[in-house]
Amino acid sequence: MEYYGIRGVMYTLIKSYLENRYQRLKFNKTLSKWDKINIGVPPGSVLGPLFFLIYTDLPSVIPCTLSNKNSSIILFADDTSVIISEPCLMNFERNLNIVFKIIMKRFNSNLLSLNLDKTFYMQFITKINL
Repeated sequence: MEYYGIRGVMYTLIKSYLENRYQRLKFNKTLSKWDKINIGVPPGSVLGPLFFLIYTDLPSVIPCTLSNKNSSIILFADDTSVIISEPCLMNFERNLNIVFKIIMKRFNSNLLSLNLDKTFYMQFITKINL
């Protein structure tokens, strides 16, 4: 958090919010024992989407790796869209593969998983490019 400028009282407040948390599961009518949570945010937390965006930090690692400056990333909570504007099909596919590898590496290093069943790409081609 300090890397992003979160210091002092705000740092202490967020740290205390995330540390020393416990949770248990209820399945049918059976409750599990309480277990300490070492990673993540409280389920249903209003701050969860913000912490997710800070935690993954995808905007800082994706656009700088692409050769085309007409690329951007759009984030909303835990949904991510990468827009690659590239008229050359070969460069488009190369950039798409680069982005996918970067996201996978970032997720793996942050103990996250990418739901491949919900991962898609769409290519739009203008008549000029046909």
